Amino acid sequence: MDQSVRFDPDLIRRYDKSGPRYTSYPTAVQFHPGFGGDDYREQVRLSNEHSRSQSRPTPLSLYFHIPFCDTVCFYCGCNKVVTKDRSRARPYLERVHREIALQSALFDDDRVVEQLHWGGGTPTFISHDEMRELMQVTRRHFPLCDDDSGEYSIEIDPREVQAETLALLRELGFNRLSLGVQDVDPRVQKAVNRIQPNEITQSAIDSARREGFKSVSIDLIYGLPFQSVAGFERTIEQVLAFSPDRLSVFNYAHLPEMFKPQRRINEADLPSPAEKLDILKMTIERLTGAGYVYIGMDHFAKPDDELAVAQRQGSLYRNFQGYSTHAECDLIALGITSIGQVHRCYAQNVKDLDSYYQLVDAGELPIFRGVALSDDDLLRREVISQLICHFRLHMDDIEQRFGIVFEDYFATELQQLAGMADDGLLEIGDRRIQVSPAGHLLIRNICMVFDRYLRQQSAQRFSKVI
Repeated sequence: MDQSVRFDPDLIRRYDKSGPRYTSYPTAVQFHPGFGGDDYREQVRLSNEHSRSQSRPTPLSLYFHIPFCDTVCFYCGCNKVVTKDRSRARPYLERVHREIALQSALFDDDRVVEQLHWGGGTPTFISHDEMRELMQVTRRHFPLCDDDSGEYSIEIDPREVQAETLALLRELGFNRLSLGVQDVDPRVQKAVNRIQPNEITQSAIDSARREGFKSVSIDLIYGLPFQSVAGFERTIEQVLAFSPDRLSVFNYAHLPEMFKPQRRINEADLPSPAEKLDILKMTIERLTGAGYVYIGMDHFAKPDDELAVAQRQGSLYRNFQGYSTHAECDLIALGITSIGQVHRCYAQNVKDLDSYYQLVDAGELPIFRGVALSDDDLLRREVISQLICHFRLHMDDIEQRFGIVFEDYFATELQQLAGMADDGLLEIGDRRIQVSPAGHLLIRNICMVFDRYLRQQSAQRFSKVI
């Protein structure tokens, strides 16, 4: 497949509007409090039944949300608890241990955890002993891979880890890590309250490679205070020297009315929309020129990385952690605000510590909302997934899987896509939809055409696509 990307500023300006990132379909906007613990248990029961009917049990994916941060980054919109008091992690982890037991009791014992992720917040906020205990409790209740074949990843803050921390994480079974950099310019770092010298980042990466981590990913953000094309190019040069396996380059969305920490960012210091576009253009040119492949949705990877290979092979998948190579897994969410995906549902945990503690202490699943998926949801989710992961869709495959006539079912959508085809974003023909390199950056716009809920809602609650 063509994994190149073409930057067309005129197209981007015309199509740059708000839209979902499609880590799920339906998106979280459709989650509702009418979906609760009983609904979730029924979906798990159906999932187990399906697993038993397969030639091999359906694998599992576990996501743990560790919400604590030592300091607040002003750009952050994550659900977090900012505190210097490390002892606050203890009561939270005790409840996570109990939730692990509650969840594991629902699933068949032969379903192996092929994917595991600790996110945050800052997972490395907790102590080494707490890390060991959390993994021990997990292993006690779920069958984990013992041969390093699983995709076990963790988000780290380089300012929070030493060489012995990386050694411990590798010993516990983690084989992939992602770390935030955002920008190496000291002036930008000061403006967003994240001071991180290059030496600290380099040390963490060197330690990870010595310990045999299979993949190192770096996060960057463009659109932060005082950023410019020249300044961010120096960041790209430094990051290329780090030589990560994967890169995520996110667009900063300034929404101080929604995220309190962003109120400490001076809006006058932010780059203009035109400057942001120029930063993005330069970033794409530098990264692809250095040999990185544009996976989609802000993500780049080396050509031999598992994500790039999976995309070429047609097996790439997208979930709440981003792009993945484990499409067949049921995702179990643990900890506050985390979102799971089991059988034909999404389920989200409560967002605050007090509610979480109260429910888990009562022996209840801490689910406060979710959604059960209809046949139409499953169909549209597959269409969106194919496009956002592989930039193409074969109508015959969809028809065979879902028993529809594609041109009839999606007649309205195909009319809308015709205008995008005229603009050069995609081609429609030979019973397929093929996104062009100029459309790769605007894949969210293409997917939005198939979003039935988006057409029905009047208010926009999403970030800009670029």
